[in-house]
Amino acid sequence: MRETAGGWSGHAVLTGMGRMAHRSLRGFERLGHACRDLIYPPGCAGCGLPLAEGVGLCPPCWASVRFIEQPYCAVLGLPFSYDPGEGMVSAEAIANPPAFDRLRSVAVHDGVVRDMVHGLKYADRTDLAPLMAAWMARAGCDLLPDAEVIIPVPLHRWRLFSRQYNQSAELGRWLAREAGLPFRPLLLRRVKATEKQVGLTKKGRADNVRGAFQVRDREGVAGRHLLLVDDVYTTGATVNAAARALKRAGAAKVSVLTFAMALSTPI
Repeated sequence: MRETAGGWSGHAVLTGMGRMAHRSLRGFERLGHACRDLIYPPGCAGCGLPLAEGVGLCPPCWASVRFIEQPYCAVLGLPFSYDPGEGMVSAEAIANPPAFDRLRSVAVHDGVVRDMVHGLKYADRTDLAPLMAAWMARAGCDLLPDAEVIIPVPLHRWRLFSRQYNQSAELGRWLAREAGLPFRPLLLRRVKATEKQVGLTKKGRADNVRGAFQVRDREGVAGRHLLLVDDVYTTGATVNAAARALKRAGAAKVSVLTFAMALSTPI
């Protein structure tokens, strides 16, 4: 279609349609936010104190969060109690080298942070995912520039059926949106119906997830830098098992980004 006197050109028509579609999408997005606020009125994600808008933390809850900042282990992201110098590696990383290349976490898994993790994982609080993912983007600022694909740690199909959603996939989806990276939730699958990791010893956790993961698309993995996303890093058994599967499929590098990190010793 060409532009004619007093008429619309094909480009103008398409542009107008595009703008209408964009406005419609924005309208649906606003409607979605309104529905979310109706179900979960704006309030502190920690204590529930009313907030002006959206999901966030009130000043006291924010002050209680133990964010993991430098200095930390260059490999595991474990916080140091003192600054040993740039690029230093923890004794844990030296004694038990992980299958992945680097790991970063937002905060220590206690208090408000633990409540947010439990809310997302067990209480259908998927509205928390955008906020948590935004914090993860900040914590993983040295991982994201090199990452090519974001992959969540998958659930087994039976657990996914019972829970209806994968909390790691929710985090990964919003993180990919923040970072502008491809999100491949089906690239890695969990082929073994493992027991819950809670309550198991470190060895028990490793045995529980051994051979639990399988890559669906080796071409989507080979030679690429992958960013594996999970909600909590505890002993590393799960992300190590997932990273091994990805490395066996030819991944050049596997980094891990989690929202929380459980520490055995205080910082």
